[in-house]
Amino acid sequence: MAIDFTLTTEQRRLQSSVREFARDVLAPLSDQVDQEPDPLRAFQLVKPAYSEACKQGIAFSMLPREYGGGGLSNVDFVIAAEEIQAVDPGFGTTVLVNGLGLMPVWYYGTEEQKKRFIGAATSDQSGEFIVGYAASEPPGTPGGTANFDAPAIGGAGMHVTATRDGDDYVINGRKYWPCNVGGWDNQGADLNLVVVRTDPNSGGTTGLSAIMVERGTPGVSYNSISTSAQRSAPNCEIVFDNARVPASNLIEGTRGNGDLVINRNFAWSGPVAGIGAVAVARSAYEDALRWAKTYTGGGPEPIINYQYPGYVLGDIATKIEAARYFCWKGAHYLDQHGYHGEMLGAMCKVHCTEMLFDCVYKCMQVVGVNSLDTKHRFHRYLREASLLPLYDAGNFGMQRRRVHGVMVDESFNPRAFMDDEAVDFTKGMEGIDTVPGPKTDAPAMAR
Repeated sequence: MAIDFTLTTEQRRLQSSVREFARDVLAPLSDQVDQEPDPLRAFQLVKPAYSEACKQGIAFSMLPREYGGGGLSNVDFVIAAEEIQAVDPGFGTTVLVNGLGLMPVWYYGTEEQKKRFIGAATSDQSGEFIVGYAASEPPGTPGGTANFDAPAIGGAGMHVTATRDGDDYVINGRKYWPCNVGGWDNQGADLNLVVVRTDPNSGGTTGLSAIMVERGTPGVSYNSISTSAQRSAPNCEIVFDNARVPASNLIEGTRGNGDLVINRNFAWSGPVAGIGAVAVARSAYEDALRWAKTYTGGGPEPIINYQYPGYVLGDIATKIEAARYFCWKGAHYLDQHGYHGEMLGAMCKVHCTEMLFDCVYKCMQVVGVNSLDTKHRFHRYLREASLLPLYDAGNFGMQRRRVHGVMVDESFNPRAFMDDEAVDFTKGMEGIDTVPGPKTDAPAMAR
């Protein structure tokens, strides 16, 4: 049978072990982390859980076994990610970003770079090795990281520059919002993959590259950002002031293709962000269902026995199931097509994260005013629900534009995903909606 939603014995074992980790190791820390006002201190509180995640092989489970990683398929990674994010979505993001920082090295790096960077992460025995991914930049005019692929000269939204000087690149500028990049002490993650403008005279579709910045690089400073949700995922501003990085740290295949790195990265993370939404909705639903089965509201029996609460919770359960299978489909498509799924990954992320807010709020309606009592977790579910559509490439600024760019292309087959056909993502599909006026032709680049 080609379509089978039954987990294999190995997948059930994986699901069970990660669920146990989330319940026994992560859950006891989660509320304390969420309530800690200092963002760096909040992140430091999860270090014991992160160390255990390293020990159990969770932290780098998405990386290929060939270079010391866990070798999980995308489907397996999504199954594991749901269990972590049902307890603490921010911790799931921290693990995810390890992949965002190192998967492009696997895709585009030389063999030496793969062994040097991926091998450093997977062979480390400290239980603290962490990787960041830096694409986002501060808002401004011309504004917004979302326009990273604008074809205009100089582009818009990506102003960190890397200028070749002998055997080094000299990096200048600011990043804003990147996760993990400050490491455990705001002195830098062990490795940070940074998208930079290596050609200031070219637009976003040709002028960007990705370079690895190692901990201890002079001229780099990190400042924590305090966020309203995912307190266990550390966000920072990075300031580069004539930071010198060896030219050999530029990931070879990304030279002039940093735009494709961004699109491919967020295609890979789409089903993971989507399953994060499933996980949060699942937790809110289970709490609301438990409440409805015990709370009478002064009536003769629990409110679950009345039509409105029963129907609302039934609708929520339906949305959760549908979204979970969309994430499995998106992950499976990536597995089948060389980790390319730029359109489907975006569709998955948009659909699942936008159903979450509705699910959480309806759970709160079932519970009523008591859902506002902070001894329950609905206030946290609501904050997580507001974050998920906005982070990991915002649904409006980047995800929907990727769908639009593929769909408008003459080569697009609207039945491709139904038929499990590859959908190539080219440079000609980028830049749509970023510049007013008619779309200009851009050079195409195959997968």
